[in-house]
Amino acid sequence: MKTLRFATLLSAICILAATSIGFADTYPSRPIRWIVPFSPGGGTDLLARAIGQKLHEAWGQPVVVDSRPGGTGAVGSLIVKNATPDGYTLLMVTSSTHAISPHLYREPPYNPVKDFDAITIVATAPEMMVAHPSAKVNSVKELLALAKSRPGTLNYASPGTGSIGHMTMELFKKVTGVNIVHVPYKGSGAALRETLGGQVHLMFSAPGSVIGYVRSGKLKALAVASSKRTPGLDDIPTFSEAGYREIVAANWYAVLTTAGTPRTVINQLSREIARIVRLPEIKEMFFKQGYQTMSATPEEAAQHIKEEFAKWGLVVKASGMRIE
Repeated sequence: MKTLRFATLLSAICILAATSIGFADTYPSRPIRWIVPFSPGGGTDLLARAIGQKLHEAWGQPVVVDSRPGGTGAVGSLIVKNATPDGYTLLMVTSSTHAISPHLYREPPYNPVKDFDAITIVATAPEMMVAHPSAKVNSVKELLALAKSRPGTLNYASPGTGSIGHMTMELFKKVTGVNIVHVPYKGSGAALRETLGGQVHLMFSAPGSVIGYVRSGKLKALAVASSKRTPGLDDIPTFSEAGYREIVAANWYAVLTTAGTPRTVINQLSREIARIVRLPEIKEMFFKQGYQTMSATPEEAAQHIKEEFAKWGLVVKASGMRIE
Protein backbone atom coordinates (compact mmCIF):
# COMPACT_ATOMS: atom_id res chain seq x y z
CA MET A 1 0.00 0.00 0.00
CA LYS A 2 2.84 2.41 0.91
CA THR A 3 4.50 1.63 -2.41
CA LEU A 4 1.25 2.41 -4.24
CA ARG A 5 0.78 5.71 -2.43
CA PHE A 6 4.39 6.70 -3.16
CA ALA A 7 3.98 5.84 -6.83
CA THR A 8 0.75 7.86 -7.02
CA LEU A 9 2.40 10.86 -5.37
CA LEU A 10 5.42 10.64 -7.65
CA SER A 11 3.15 10.45 -10.70
CA ALA A 12 1.23 13.53 -9.56
CA ILE A 13 4.46 15.48 -9.04
CA CYS A 14 5.68 14.53 -12.51
CA ILE A 15 2.39 15.60 -14.07
CA LEU A 16 2.49 18.96 -12.29
CA ALA A 17 6.10 19.54 -13.31
CA ALA A 18 5.37 18.63 -16.92
CA THR A 19 2.33 20.89 -16.94
CA SER A 20 4.37 23.79 -15.53
CA ILE A 21 7.16 23.29 -18.05
CA GLY A 22 4.71 22.94 -20.90
CA PHE A 23 2.87 26.09 -19.82
CA ALA A 24 6.09 28.07 -19.73
CA ASP A 25 7.16 26.73 -23.11
CA THR A 26 3.92 27.80 -24.75
CA TYR A 27 3.51 31.14 -22.99
CA PRO A 28 2.30 33.39 -24.46
CA SER A 29 -0.07 31.58 -26.81
CA ARG A 30 -2.68 34.35 -26.99
CA PRO A 31 -2.91 38.16 -26.61
CA ILE A 32 -1.79 39.78 -23.36
CA ARG A 33 -3.94 42.47 -21.76
CA TRP A 34 -1.96 45.24 -20.05
CA ILE A 35 -4.03 47.37 -17.68
CA VAL A 36 -2.92 50.98 -17.14
CA PRO A 37 -4.93 52.50 -14.24
CA PHE A 38 -4.71 56.03 -15.67
CA SER A 39 -6.06 57.97 -18.64
CA PRO A 40 -4.40 57.47 -22.06
CA GLY A 41 -1.52 59.75 -23.01
CA GLY A 42 0.25 59.96 -19.68
CA GLY A 43 3.67 58.69 -18.72
CA THR A 44 2.42 55.33 -17.47
CA ASP A 45 0.56 54.74 -20.72
CA LEU A 46 3.66 55.70 -22.72
CA LEU A 47 5.88 53.23 -20.88
CA ALA A 48 3.39 50.37 -21.19
CA ARG A 49 2.90 50.91 -24.93
CA ALA A 50 6.63 51.13 -25.65
CA ILE A 51 7.41 47.94 -23.75
CA GLY A 52 4.27 46.20 -25.01
CA GLN A 53 5.26 46.81 -28.63
CA LYS A 54 8.65 45.22 -28.01
CA LEU A 55 7.03 42.23 -26.30
CA HIS A 56 4.81 41.82 -29.35
CA GLU A 57 7.84 41.93 -31.64
CA ALA A 58 9.66 39.34 -29.54
CA TRP A 59 6.80 36.92 -28.94
CA GLY A 60 4.46 37.48 -31.87
CA GLN A 61 1.42 37.96 -29.64
CA PRO A 62 -0.46 41.27 -29.37
CA VAL A 63 -0.09 43.24 -26.14
CA VAL A 64 -3.26 45.27 -25.74
CA VAL A 65 -2.89 48.32 -23.49
CA ASP A 66 -6.20 48.92 -21.72
CA SER A 67 -6.56 52.24 -19.87
CA ARG A 68 -8.83 51.99 -16.83
CA PRO A 69 -8.60 55.23 -14.82
CA GLY A 70 -10.45 55.91 -11.62
CA GLY A 71 -10.18 55.67 -7.86
CA THR A 72 -6.52 56.75 -7.77
CA GLY A 73 -5.61 53.50 -9.50
CA ALA A 74 -8.19 51.31 -7.77
CA VAL A 75 -10.38 50.62 -10.83
CA GLY A 76 -7.58 49.16 -12.94
CA SER A 77 -5.87 47.45 -10.02
CA LEU A 78 -9.04 45.57 -9.05
CA ILE A 79 -9.37 44.21 -12.60
CA VAL A 80 -5.95 42.59 -12.30
CA LYS A 81 -6.46 41.51 -8.69
CA ASN A 82 -9.53 39.51 -9.76
CA ALA A 83 -8.13 38.17 -13.06
CA THR A 84 -7.15 34.57 -13.74
CA PRO A 85 -3.56 34.09 -12.49
CA ASP A 86 -2.07 32.98 -15.79
CA GLY A 87 0.15 35.89 -16.87
CA TYR A 88 -2.23 37.18 -19.53
CA THR A 89 -3.33 40.21 -17.51
CA LEU A 90 -0.59 42.65 -16.53
CA LEU A 91 -0.73 45.88 -14.54
CA MET A 92 1.52 48.93 -14.80
CA VAL A 93 1.64 50.58 -11.38
CA THR A 94 3.31 53.59 -9.81
CA SER A 95 4.24 54.74 -6.34
CA SER A 96 0.89 56.56 -6.24
CA THR A 97 -1.19 53.43 -6.84
CA HIS A 98 0.80 50.90 -4.80
CA ALA A 99 2.64 52.82 -2.11
CA ILE A 100 0.31 55.73 -1.34
CA SER A 101 -3.30 55.28 -2.47
CA PRO A 102 -4.27 52.24 -0.33
CA HIS A 103 -3.35 54.17 2.83
CA LEU A 104 -5.92 56.84 1.98
CA TYR A 105 -8.88 54.47 2.39
CA ARG A 106 -10.37 53.31 5.67
CA GLU A 107 -11.06 50.03 3.91
CA PRO A 108 -8.47 49.68 1.12
CA PRO A 109 -9.84 48.02 -2.03
CA TYR A 110 -6.67 45.99 -2.48
CA ASN A 111 -3.44 45.08 -0.72
CA PRO A 112 -0.53 46.15 -2.97
CA VAL A 113 1.76 43.49 -1.48
CA LYS A 114 -0.48 40.44 -1.07
CA ASP A 115 -2.93 40.77 -3.98
CA PHE A 116 -0.34 40.93 -6.78
CA ASP A 117 2.82 39.19 -7.94
CA ALA A 118 5.64 41.55 -8.82
CA ILE A 119 7.39 41.07 -12.18
CA THR A 120 9.89 43.94 -12.38
CA ILE A 121 10.45 47.68 -12.08
CA VAL A 122 11.06 49.43 -15.40
CA ALA A 123 11.73 53.09 -14.63
CA THR A 124 11.98 55.75 -11.98
CA ALA A 125 11.77 59.53 -11.98
CA PRO A 126 12.75 61.61 -8.94
CA GLU A 127 10.36 64.34 -7.87
CA MET A 128 11.60 67.90 -8.42
CA MET A 129 10.33 71.00 -6.62
CA VAL A 130 9.68 73.96 -8.88
CA ALA A 131 8.47 77.47 -8.08
CA HIS A 132 6.80 80.20 -10.10
CA PRO A 133 9.07 83.28 -10.39
CA SER A 134 6.46 85.34 -8.51
CA ALA A 135 7.34 83.41 -5.34
CA LYS A 136 10.76 85.13 -5.49
CA VAL A 137 12.70 82.18 -4.09
CA ASN A 138 15.79 80.66 -5.66
CA SER A 139 16.65 77.90 -3.19
CA VAL A 140 15.22 75.64 -0.51
CA LYS A 141 16.76 77.91 2.13
CA GLU A 142 14.98 80.97 0.73
CA LEU A 143 11.70 79.06 0.46
CA LEU A 144 11.84 77.96 4.08
CA ALA A 145 12.62 81.47 5.26
CA LEU A 146 9.63 82.83 3.34
CA ALA A 147 7.28 80.02 4.42
CA LYS A 148 8.19 80.44 8.09
CA SER A 149 7.78 84.20 7.97
CA ARG A 150 4.36 83.93 6.28
CA PRO A 151 2.81 80.60 7.38
CA GLY A 152 -0.20 79.47 5.35
CA THR A 153 0.20 82.08 2.61
CA LEU A 154 2.17 79.96 0.13
CA ASN A 155 0.37 77.24 -1.79
CA TYR A 156 1.26 74.29 -4.01
CA ALA A 157 -0.41 72.39 -6.80
CA SER A 158 -0.67 68.61 -7.10
CA PRO A 159 -2.22 66.26 -9.68
CA GLY A 160 -4.69 65.17 -7.01
CA THR A 161 -5.05 63.91 -3.46
CA GLY A 162 -2.76 60.95 -2.89
CA SER A 163 -0.54 61.60 -5.88
CA ILE A 164 3.23 61.37 -5.51
CA GLY A 165 3.43 65.15 -5.99
CA HIS A 166 0.98 65.69 -3.15
CA MET A 167 2.67 63.30 -0.75
CA THR A 168 6.19 64.50 -1.54
CA MET A 169 5.18 68.00 -0.50
CA GLU A 170 3.56 66.56 2.63
CA LEU A 171 6.87 64.83 3.35
CA PHE A 172 8.65 68.16 2.85
CA LYS A 173 6.23 69.86 5.24
CA LYS A 174 6.59 67.09 7.81
CA VAL A 175 10.39 67.26 7.76
CA THR A 176 10.73 71.06 7.71
CA GLY A 177 7.69 72.03 9.79
CA VAL A 178 6.39 74.65 7.36
CA ASN A 179 2.76 75.38 6.54
CA ILE A 180 2.09 75.42 2.77
CA VAL A 181 -1.48 75.03 1.49
CA HIS A 182 -2.44 72.15 -0.82
CA VAL A 183 -4.38 72.91 -4.02
CA PRO A 184 -5.33 69.62 -5.73
CA TYR A 185 -6.13 69.40 -9.43
CA LYS A 186 -7.51 66.68 -11.68
CA GLY A 187 -4.29 65.56 -13.30
CA SER A 188 -0.72 66.73 -13.72
CA GLY A 189 -1.53 68.83 -16.80
CA ALA A 190 -3.94 71.09 -14.93
CA ALA A 191 -1.57 71.39 -11.96
CA LEU A 192 1.28 72.42 -14.23
CA ARG A 193 -0.82 74.96 -16.13
CA GLU A 194 -1.86 76.68 -12.91
CA THR A 195 1.72 76.74 -11.64
CA LEU A 196 2.95 78.20 -14.93
CA GLY A 197 0.20 80.81 -14.73
CA GLY A 198 1.21 81.82 -11.22
CA GLN A 199 -2.10 80.85 -9.64
CA VAL A 200 -0.09 78.62 -7.29
CA HIS A 201 3.47 79.10 -6.08
CA LEU A 202 4.97 75.62 -6.05
CA MET A 203 4.65 72.03 -7.15
CA PHE A 204 6.53 68.76 -7.20
CA SER A 205 6.81 67.06 -10.58
CA ALA A 206 8.79 64.49 -12.53
CA PRO A 207 11.65 66.38 -14.25
CA GLY A 208 10.54 65.47 -17.76
CA SER A 209 7.32 67.47 -17.43
CA VAL A 210 8.88 70.71 -16.19
CA ILE A 211 12.56 70.90 -17.15
CA GLY A 212 11.79 72.72 -20.42
CA TYR A 213 10.02 75.47 -18.48
CA VAL A 214 12.92 75.63 -16.03
CA ARG A 215 15.41 76.08 -18.84
CA SER A 216 13.26 78.83 -20.40
CA GLY A 217 12.92 80.68 -17.10
CA LYS A 218 9.18 80.16 -16.70
CA LEU A 219 9.77 78.08 -13.57
CA LYS A 220 12.60 77.85 -11.03
CA ALA A 221 13.94 74.46 -9.96
CA LEU A 222 14.71 74.50 -6.24
CA ALA A 223 15.80 70.91 -5.57
CA VAL A 224 15.49 67.28 -6.63
CA ALA A 225 14.21 64.72 -4.14
CA SER A 226 16.96 62.16 -4.77
CA SER A 227 19.99 61.02 -2.78
CA LYS A 228 22.35 62.28 -5.47
CA ARG A 229 22.18 64.63 -8.45
CA THR A 230 20.21 63.32 -11.40
CA PRO A 231 21.82 62.67 -14.81
CA GLY A 232 20.90 65.49 -17.16
CA LEU A 233 20.01 67.72 -14.19
CA ASP A 234 23.50 68.09 -12.76
CA ASP A 235 23.03 71.81 -12.11
CA ILE A 236 20.04 71.28 -9.80
CA PRO A 237 20.87 70.48 -6.14
CA THR A 238 19.28 67.79 -4.02
CA PHE A 239 17.38 68.27 -0.78
CA SER A 240 20.19 66.37 0.89
CA GLU A 241 22.58 69.15 -0.07
CA ALA A 242 20.21 71.60 1.59
CA GLY A 243 20.42 69.56 4.78
CA TYR A 244 17.30 67.39 4.40
CA ARG A 245 18.43 63.84 3.64
CA GLU A 246 14.99 62.46 4.55
CA ILE A 247 13.37 64.10 1.53
CA VAL A 248 13.82 61.38 -1.07
CA ALA A 249 10.89 60.63 -3.35
CA ALA A 250 10.59 59.13 -6.79
CA ASN A 251 7.72 57.99 -8.92
CA TRP A 252 8.64 54.44 -9.88
CA TYR A 253 6.91 52.29 -12.46
CA ALA A 254 6.48 48.56 -11.86
CA VAL A 255 4.87 45.69 -13.75
CA LEU A 256 2.65 43.34 -11.72
CA THR A 257 0.23 40.55 -12.36
CA THR A 258 -2.40 38.58 -10.44
CA ALA A 259 -1.25 36.80 -7.29
CA GLY A 260 -0.73 33.08 -7.82
CA THR A 261 0.62 33.32 -11.36
CA PRO A 262 3.08 30.48 -12.16
CA ARG A 263 6.62 31.44 -11.22
CA THR A 264 7.93 30.24 -14.58
CA VAL A 265 5.72 32.78 -16.37
CA ILE A 266 6.68 35.60 -13.99
CA ASN A 267 10.37 34.87 -14.52
CA GLN A 268 9.91 34.76 -18.29
CA LEU A 269 8.17 38.13 -18.29
CA SER A 270 10.76 39.64 -15.96
CA ARG A 271 13.70 38.54 -18.11
CA GLU A 272 12.14 39.75 -21.36
CA ILE A 273 11.06 43.13 -20.00
CA ALA A 274 14.53 43.62 -18.47
CA ARG A 275 16.04 42.96 -21.91
CA ILE A 276 13.69 45.48 -23.49
CA VAL A 277 14.40 48.36 -21.09
CA ARG A 278 18.14 47.89 -21.75
CA LEU A 279 17.67 48.48 -25.48
CA PRO A 280 19.37 51.75 -26.54
CA GLU A 281 16.26 53.12 -28.27
CA ILE A 282 14.09 52.44 -25.23
CA LYS A 283 16.61 53.96 -22.82
CA GLU A 284 16.87 57.06 -25.01
CA MET A 285 13.11 57.44 -25.31
CA PHE A 286 12.64 57.09 -21.56
CA PHE A 287 15.47 59.54 -20.86
CA LYS A 288 13.91 62.20 -23.11
CA GLN A 289 10.72 61.89 -21.07
CA GLY A 290 12.62 62.32 -17.80
CA TYR A 291 12.73 58.65 -16.77
CA GLN A 292 15.70 56.55 -15.77
CA THR A 293 15.33 52.97 -16.94
CA MET A 294 16.01 50.17 -14.52
CA SER A 295 15.23 46.52 -13.99
CA ALA A 296 14.70 44.33 -10.97
CA THR A 297 14.07 40.66 -10.31
CA PRO A 298 10.57 39.74 -9.14
CA GLU A 299 11.94 39.38 -5.60
CA GLU A 300 13.65 42.78 -5.70
CA ALA A 301 10.54 44.45 -7.11
CA ALA A 302 8.32 42.89 -4.44
CA GLN A 303 10.67 44.03 -1.67
CA HIS A 304 10.82 47.57 -3.08
CA ILE A 305 7.03 47.85 -3.16
CA LYS A 306 6.81 46.52 0.40
CA GLU A 307 9.34 49.09 1.67
CA GLU A 308 7.75 51.98 -0.23
CA PHE A 309 4.29 51.01 1.02
CA ALA A 310 5.55 51.18 4.61
CA LYS A 311 7.41 54.47 4.05
CA TRP A 312 4.52 56.36 2.49
CA GLY A 313 2.08 54.97 5.03
CA LEU A 314 3.83 57.07 7.66
CA VAL A 315 3.59 60.18 5.48
CA VAL A 316 -0.11 59.67 4.75
CA LYS A 317 -0.79 59.14 8.45
CA ALA A 318 1.05 62.36 9.34
CA SER A 319 -0.89 64.29 6.68
CA GLY A 320 -4.27 63.12 7.98
CA MET A 321 -5.57 62.63 4.44
CA ARG A 322 -8.46 60.22 3.83
CA ILE A 323 -10.68 59.15 0.92
CA GLU A 324 -14.12 58.06 2.11
